[in-house]
Amino acid sequence: MPQMLLIVEPIGQREARGVEGGKAAYQQMLGFTDDLKRAGVLMASSSLATAATRLQQPEGAAARVIDGPFAEAKEMVGGFFLLDVTTREDALAWAARCPAAAWATVEVRETGPCFT
Repeated sequence: MPQMLLIVEPIGQREARGVEGGKAAYQQMLGFTDDLKRAGVLMASSSLATAATRLQQPEGAAARVIDGPFAEAKEMVGGFFLLDVTTREDALAWAARCPAAAWATVEVRETGPCFT
């Protein structure tokens, strides 16, 4: 059952941490990625850049493209891990081991069709 771990970070955290702190955090995340690979549960993962662009196209309207930063946002999705695990509890156990839980929220979501 595919489960996604979303790393939800406070806006500005990366800048406040600085380059050296960021490199140290990234190394911790790479170690976690290696653990997931060794366990055979990692399907995909990536860090995400802080810059973002949104597209909205209400029915019948022209597309509207909005470049960030987004003033109303207090958090951003900083990365993800897509896992192939048996249960939600397995995904939560991996989320608890994720180093990002110390500085961000690790949100666990089961993947599936959008109509359920």
